[in-house]
Amino acid sequence: MSTVERPLPPLNADERTTLESWLDFHRTTLAIKCEGLDNEQAAAASVPPSPFTLTGLVQHMAEVERNWFRRVFAGEQAPPIYDPQADPDGPDGGFDLAESAMLGGALATWREEIARAREHCAAHTLTDTGRFMGQDVSLRWIYVHMIEEYARHNGHADLLRERIDGATGV
Repeated sequence: MSTVERPLPPLNADERTTLESWLDFHRTTLAIKCEGLDNEQAAAASVPPSPFTLTGLVQHMAEVERNWFRRVFAGEQAPPIYDPQADPDGPDGGFDLAESAMLGGALATWREEIARAREHCAAHTLTDTGRFMGQDVSLRWIYVHMIEEYARHNGHADLLRERIDGATGV
């Protein structure tokens, strides 16, 4: 049983509360999928030849948070976290693990990026925009995209966790 609390998003709320609650629901789901694992388990590859791991997935989501909320929405010049030489306008990385990669460190970095994302969004409306591919992109669109991104990757996390120790659901 998880020690992480994951409240159900409200069933009847305004749009912003609904979007932010679903995003937090999916963020919490990823944390639950990593709960109780040691570094070796979290770095175990899914199914050969794929190198996909839970630690890599957490690193990737830290990169995704940084990209959409700091680079795209806030316009920051924030370099990639796990591959500083990577093109910041290229695809979000983070999947590859350095030999010294630790789940705890990846989770801490991911949580820092979530905190920064919340800070950037707090004073803005859903119609405020950042820039993506030379076009305006609303905070509303970014929230919906992030919910989709987490939902998809949480499915991957569920399969990874089941392969590690048989834990399913949540």
